[in-house]
Amino acid sequence: MKAEDIRTKTQDQLTDDLASLKKEQFNLRFQKATGQLEKTARVRQVRKDIARIKTIAAEKSAAKKA
Repeated sequence: MKAEDIRTKTQDQLTDDLASLKKEQFNLRFQKATGQLEKTARVRQVRKDIARIKTIAAEKSAAKKA
């Protein structure tokens, strides 16, 4: 997910995306623990996507307050 795509979304869409990514991250952790995880790079990708969404959401809320 690119930052440009995230910036075009509304706050509600960002919240929904964040929830789905956190759920995916949870599932990936369990797959890793049980040895079923095949795409190990996906863990890193999901973690970075979560950070991107949180950063842009914070920027939007700060811009709204200012």
